[in-house]
Amino acid sequence: MGRKRKGRAAEQGVRFRRKLLAWWARAARDLPWRRTRDPYRVLVSEFMLQQTQVSRVAEYYPRFIERFPDLETLANAKPRAVREQWEGLGYYARASNLHALAKSVVGRGVVESGVAGDGVATLPDDPEELIKLPGIGRYTAGAVASFAFEKPVPAVDTNVARVIRRVFFGMRDAGSGKGGGRAASRISHPASRQIWELTRALVPKDGKRAWKFNQAIMELGALICVARRPKCEQCPVRPDCRTGRARS
Repeated sequence: MGRKRKGRAAEQGVRFRRKLLAWWARAARDLPWRRTRDPYRVLVSEFMLQQTQVSRVAEYYPRFIERFPDLETLANAKPRAVREQWEGLGYYARASNLHALAKSVVGRGVVESGVAGDGVATLPDDPEELIKLPGIGRYTAGAVASFAFEKPVPAVDTNVARVIRRVFFGMRDAGSGKGGGRAASRISHPASRQIWELTRALVPKDGKRAWKFNQAIMELGALICVARRPKCEQCPVRPDCRTGRARS
């Protein structure tokens, strides 16, 4: 990539980040897991949000936290009790994985950084360590590190991958006809190397701004840049979006 092209790409990234964060400041939904930096509570929300609508998670999340308020309580619970509390959310392997994770962390005696020996089990703050735990993949590791510990790391789910692809690559959804196909499918996948590298470059280096950025780009994908019939006319980054400009 030439110097001028790199410069234009960098400028686009700066504009995208600025407009996205300004939109987030006025449009963000008030969700219970966004009011906390407690690693356990963030973790529970991320497990619940996998393949489940936000409105449904908002109903179940407070009850689960009330019944199992911390890692130790969850680790010591009977499998049946955990499943009963999860009843209605579906995809019960998530509950089993979350339970196994709690047992793993508590059993290994992972303790809070700087206060080792106080017996308080908690999650590691490094994505490379988080991903070693049961039920945690690359996205969840990034999400917990960012949303609980304010680490400046990317967290790429399907919403984020869709936004990045449309804004910076100008590709329509795979299989949608023009602009689709195998190349779009590869780049649109959340595990795509191009998507992760570009998102990593966009994430602010300041932890608090990184938290807002990761929340904001997910929110844009959930509310505006949706999979079907994206609301381009309402999109705050449309002037800098290769796909949005083409739909003008």
